[in-house]
Amino acid sequence: MNYFDFVKILSPEIVLLLVAMGIIGMGCRGGKFAEAGACAFLSFVGVLLAVGALIFCAPDGQMAGGMIVLDPLVRLVKFAILAMVAVAVVLLQADRPSYHVAENFAMLLFAAIGLLLIVGTEEMLVIFVGLELAGLALYALAGFARSDLGAAEAALKYFLFGSVAAAFLLYGMSLIFGVCGTTELQAMSAALRKNAQEPILTAGLAMALVGFGFKVAAVPFHLWAPDVYQGAPTPAAAFVASGSKVAGFFILAKFLFIGFGGLEGSAGWGSFAPGWVPMLGVMAALSMVVGNLMALVQKSVRRMLAYSGIGHAGFLLLALMAASAESLEAVVFYTVIYGVATLGAFGVVGVVVRERGGDSFSRFAGLVKREPVLSFSMLVFLCSLAGLPPLAGFFGKFFLFTAAMGAGGILGAAPGLLWLVALALFFSAVSLYYYLLVLKQIFFISEDGVAGCSGEGLGVVPRAVIFLLAVVTVGLGCFPDLLLGPIHRAVEVLLGN
Repeated sequence: MNYFDFVKILSPEIVLLLVAMGIIGMGCRGGKFAEAGACAFLSFVGVLLAVGALIFCAPDGQMAGGMIVLDPLVRLVKFAILAMVAVAVVLLQADRPSYHVAENFAMLLFAAIGLLLIVGTEEMLVIFVGLELAGLALYALAGFARSDLGAAEAALKYFLFGSVAAAFLLYGMSLIFGVCGTTELQAMSAALRKNAQEPILTAGLAMALVGFGFKVAAVPFHLWAPDVYQGAPTPAAAFVASGSKVAGFFILAKFLFIGFGGLEGSAGWGSFAPGWVPMLGVMAALSMVVGNLMALVQKSVRRMLAYSGIGHAGFLLLALMAASAESLEAVVFYTVIYGVATLGAFGVVGVVVRERGGDSFSRFAGLVKREPVLSFSMLVFLCSLAGLPPLAGFFGKFFLFTAAMGAGGILGAAPGLLWLVALALFFSAVSLYYYLLVLKQIFFISEDGVAGCSGEGLGVVPRAVIFLLAVVTVGLGCFPDLLLGPIHRAVEVLLGN
């Protein structure tokens, strides 16, 4: 092994690690070095340097038998995660934390390092280590506001649920290792074809899906999400809902497509067969039903976004069930645009929470009169999440459902996954109702009785970033090939290898 090549391929992670350690040192120094502005500036510079290292320094290739992997698709996903980290840094600086300022930014970067590690590996042990590194940093980030009982409760629930999920994941991986004798996904796939009927393999896969289901907030492993989204500081919740979900679904796709390719089974109507597709089918159906129905009755916008995210997890799991190149492209495209819209929505929610003291629907009343730009941006984000054309969310859902309809014989004699696609279409329409409830408050309800939103606490840069996210959402809706094209070419390179 050439260790210089090892350093080059991991240069983005190394840059973020050095910057995070430097920020911790600034926190120890105290004074102006520990202020939010200085820490945010260094964090943002670190993210830019990591992007530069990813573009110019890190070569494509595999090292240590798939322990470290970098190809065009991984590079693209890493770039998306780093972009979301940069936005989260801006939102965190705008939030002006008064508690453990330097540690807030350092933990955000540590979480990013963990996410970058898991998307750039085909080794189960590195997946576990990366997930735990990201998880521990996010647990701390959610609970730094110790004087806030909601944040303390959110962090505790996040930690407890995460610890149990990690135990399931690790034990499931150990059972899989016991069957195939390797932890490398490519080698594992070849070994598992000879032992596909082993009952212990089914148990191991089911336990591993518990751990991954927690990371992507899929039912029935979703109970932590509403409390964390509502109780954690808004920037932390925004990153959990965006960057963490992008990495979680990407590594779940790699884990199933590469490690368990050929063992899909079937969840087609009337043609069920054992495999991981029926397991995902149950999770997808429950996520769509529970997520969207629970979102209908929420009075907190952050809890509504949490349950909405659970519903979106169901849509993404539906696409994964197709187990095709098209489904992988659709999942990557949708997770990125979902992350962009969610980051922007949380940015607007953060403004309302700071200026009006809460995130209930009534706190958004008459926001358009005080903040027309942010109100327009919120309109774009929520309509995109609902899947209205010509926004990015419409094309994202179109690609997801098209990929699912290409599986299971829908276009032939068998109904295939049509039952799940129909369920997804129905609940996609349902989701429009609860998104419109927020927009009704913003555009049509008087702000009488609600504290004024002067916006004095929000700087020009956060406003520009939120508006830029809205522009990106509109732009990717009008020109989806700007993102889908590079994803398609990256998947072609991956399959060609």
